[in-house]
Amino acid sequence: MASSILQALMLVVALSLCISSTECLTGDSIIEHSQSVDGGLCFNLIEPSGYNCLEHTAQTKDGFLLGLQRVSSGILNLGSQTTPPVLLLHGLFMGGDAWFMDSPNESLGFVLADHGFDVWVGNVRGTKWSHGHESLSDGDKEFWDWSWEEMALYDLETMLSYINSKTGSKVFVVGHSQGTIMSLAAFTQPDIVSMVEAAALLSPISYLDHITSKLVLNLVHMYLDEALGLLGMHQLNLKSDILTNMIESACDGHLDCSDMLASITGENCCFNSSRVDVYLEYEPHPSSVKNLKHLFQMIRKGTFARYDYGSIKNLLQYGKLKPPTFDLSKIPESLPIWMAHGGNDALGDVIDVQHTLKELKSKPKVLFLEDYGHIDFLLSTRGYEDLYDNMINFFRSCGNLNVQ
Repeated sequence: MASSILQALMLVVALSLCISSTECLTGDSIIEHSQSVDGGLCFNLIEPSGYNCLEHTAQTKDGFLLGLQRVSSGILNLGSQTTPPVLLLHGLFMGGDAWFMDSPNESLGFVLADHGFDVWVGNVRGTKWSHGHESLSDGDKEFWDWSWEEMALYDLETMLSYINSKTGSKVFVVGHSQGTIMSLAAFTQPDIVSMVEAAALLSPISYLDHITSKLVLNLVHMYLDEALGLLGMHQLNLKSDILTNMIESACDGHLDCSDMLASITGENCCFNSSRVDVYLEYEPHPSSVKNLKHLFQMIRKGTFARYDYGSIKNLLQYGKLKPPTFDLSKIPESLPIWMAHGGNDALGDVIDVQHTLKELKSKPKVLFLEDYGHIDFLLSTRGYEDLYDNMINFFRSCGNLNVQ
């Protein structure tokens, strides 16, 4: 417990220093800490592994410019792609690079391309591989006025519409963590779910009131999200020099950083800790304080609902004192869903997953892996045999697919 409190205090101190220096509040910090952002995700991470990749940009209804990458194996021509499109949706503080962090036989983005899928990589608003806004600067407070709700209702809708316009096909959706929150909320909307062929959800989340993550619970109980808002912070850029240096210093001599990761995600059985330096070249990506606050609301209230502005503003925004919930029973029973969750996942707790399953009209196919933590579902060294083969077989069962 003492170790978790120390970690929480370190984060609070680092964020406070970041605020006082305004480093995390400036748009320059995103570019400054994006490493090799020049040339895009295709150029930096996907093409060097021998895969075809094209950059795309799609604009949301509220003006955000989202980066999308279209990927196929080296033997396929993207211009004549006839295989089914699959959209990959990353988690919190991640970007589309998360699906390509390991070797081609271990990374889901590469694995799907090798099996003949038309892979589309999503990057939500505010991340390094998206391209800003049509009129706002990332230094503007309004640029960061969103949470996962807008990602679900605007970003995901835009991505699906764009892919559908390019392929003429419904889309298979794969989400991890925040990507599953977006998906489940969006699938309650008839106009969005009509563009989806099937969904595969890794560490599925709609309820968060039973999480066991020690560090996250400490931050929730300290009302860190409220404090950051009162201090005038709108952007969370965990790549700031101050925070990066503090964490590196702590990991060098004070804390076991594998324990720090476990205190957030749960014990990961199959995560390759020797590659942490590689992962940190790209992660974490920026997000908004409002997004963090929305997630913390879910933990405190036990609800899967729209953002809570408080009674008075809720009346103005929604016409009621409490924010409307996302009713999972509205997800069509006809939508094929596959879920994979783990016994050691401290963020996607088994009780919360069961809550989600009870509210769905359909009976999703469920894969439970007792020893898996939250990160294992993205970066497991056993991912192909434990997860991906099962997922691909599920997609094959959803139609007559021309995939390997």
